[in-house]
Amino acid sequence: MEVKIKTQNPPRETLGAVRETLSEATFANPAYKGIGYFLRDLFFFGLVVTLLWNVDTWYALPFLWFFAGIVIAALFVVGHDCAHEALFENKFLRYWIGQIAMLPSLHAYNQWAYGHNRIHHGHTIKRQGDFVWHPATAEEYAKFGIFKKAMHRFFWSAWGGGFYYMIEIWLKGMVLFTAPMKEAGRDKWIMLSFAFVSSGLVFYFGGSSVEGSFNTIAGLWMFTKVCLIPFVAWNYFMGITVYVHHIHSEIPWKTKDEWTPYYGQMKGTINYHINPILNFFFHNIFIHMPHHVHMKIPFYNLKRALNEIKAVYGDNVLEKDTIIGDYFKSTSCCKVIDSETGKWMTYKEARSAVSVDEEDLEAIPA
Repeated sequence: MEVKIKTQNPPRETLGAVRETLSEATFANPAYKGIGYFLRDLFFFGLVVTLLWNVDTWYALPFLWFFAGIVIAALFVVGHDCAHEALFENKFLRYWIGQIAMLPSLHAYNQWAYGHNRIHHGHTIKRQGDFVWHPATAEEYAKFGIFKKAMHRFFWSAWGGGFYYMIEIWLKGMVLFTAPMKEAGRDKWIMLSFAFVSSGLVFYFGGSSVEGSFNTIAGLWMFTKVCLIPFVAWNYFMGITVYVHHIHSEIPWKTKDEWTPYYGQMKGTINYHINPILNFFFHNIFIHMPHHVHMKIPFYNLKRALNEIKAVYGDNVLEKDTIIGDYFKSTSCCKVIDSETGKWMTYKEARSAVSVDEEDLEAIPA
């Protein structure tokens, strides 16, 4: 692999300059590779659904639910790359494989792409810009009501990542909101139809599997173990994944005036090296900074892209292999941000900062 060697002069801190370090081979995306990954993940999805349908052993189900969550995540990454035009040159393949790959996670293809591609990637960790895990300032949190504070404390705790994604991103952004484009409405109709039809069939055949009359309890249990819990598990995988990509004590969020594309895409993302077994399903998505540098890099080339960028910008690349430790550390100390610096604070630090500000105001003569 040919990479550009770092020179003695400091590299230019512009997004365009970083993109110049990437080779043409890094963008190569032969159709057979994308189709192969899609079929592989589709096979595992069919396998886990079959196992969940037939297994009721209490100690086996948690492992199957975990497996279902990461298989749905694997398919989602395939759809994610299709939406970024990274996986296929052919528009027909991109749309239909992306559409099908996103159905198990109940995401509408173009509806999701509208918010993710234009807003999240266009304004990564920009205050009042990026909507994903957008932080509140200490002053904003102080003005929250009791219920809103309680929800914030849960969502920003180690246990709330899945429900944050399910409510703030999926429910509000995928179901209640419709992007201003005809493709978004069509894809949302496809997604919701899939959700209701597949859930109804699981409920019906689950209840009908008991000899004799229809058993509602059996149908509800089949729906719960085959559809509901895997969906919740997927939301936790997704919520935690997005969180660790962009929330860290070393990543202050910037205001519109301070933010630059270079800062957002290079400094606003951490690259994590995870267990190879998990990476088999997550498709290198934790090597996340190259993906933000250029969305059209297919996931199977992200490690190559990282090495190319590091050859020139090595001092500016954040790499870690402590993802679990970082997640629990970040969810302990990254609660709200300082309104002036964008740096992360705990709730205790935020209370102290707001109290000091109030004392300063009271000291000003009337």
